Amino acid sequence: MAVLSIQSHVVFGYAGNTAAVFPLQRLGREVWAVNTVEFSNHTGYGSWRGRVLGAELAEDLVTGLEERNVLGRCEAVLSGYLGDAAVGRAIIDAVKKVRKENPNALYCCDPVMGDIGRGFYVKPDIPDMFKKELVPLADIVCPNQFELEALTGLDTGKIDNAVKAINLIHETGPSIVLVTSFKEKDGELSMLASGKGEILKITTPELPLGYGVAGTGDMTSAVFLSRYLETRNMEKTLELCTASVFGVLEASYKAASSSQENKLLELKIIDAQNELCSPSNSFKAHSFKAEKL
Repeated sequence: MAVLSIQSHVVFGYAGNTAAVFPLQRLGREVWAVNTVEFSNHTGYGSWRGRVLGAELAEDLVTGLEERNVLGRCEAVLSGYLGDAAVGRAIIDAVKKVRKENPNALYCCDPVMGDIGRGFYVKPDIPDMFKKELVPLADIVCPNQFELEALTGLDTGKIDNAVKAINLIHETGPSIVLVTSFKEKDGELSMLASGKGEILKITTPELPLGYGVAGTGDMTSAVFLSRYLETRNMEKTLELCTASVFGVLEASYKAASSSQENKLLELKIIDAQNELCSPSNSFKAHSFKAEKL
């Protein structure tokens, strides 16, 4: 079985498919990668080369897969950075084609729009595409805290409002919501996972990565999807995903701290690849019903 991953691609560094494909493969998934943009590097550097590849190419590539009669082997579609709202419509078409051949296939949507500290970094029509069309189609949606607020219009500085925002997303369709980063106190960073009724929180120390690091959400969504396909258990999935992501981030931070070069931090996905399969840390998820947070 395979994962169809439709998102951006960078030549140097890790973002979009370059942050998602290898973790999926390392966890044993066959991956069919469709790139929505081809950039020299991620946009956090301030300048880059390349272009948006557009919806027509994405549609053409998926049609090619359809002609090979292989879409029934696809167990999940994963989408991320669009580049253009028209690509969103190509993703909708791809999800429908996959579900026609495999009704049990999942659609995992990472609604890439922006982040705390950077704000929005997508075209103005992208948020509406996510809010009105892609998120309602998804089984799993993986916003960061900034994107959770963008999708719902709620200030999620407090956990109660974050829960309200998660429930608003559930009401639009997705059965699982993963908030890939949630900050309530200094020195800590959490992820929240909800399965319509059960909400889990898991917390790790916050590494001083700054706002320059890219690809973390892309990697997180990929690892979460793969582990969920493996376990079908949200608690196990969240714990394994958190441990792996923290391990890669910790290795990336240590590598950047020891470097003499003044540059933006890049994920050390290859160097720390063992963290994907056999994480060296472990963190416990706690149910909101089990204890007050």
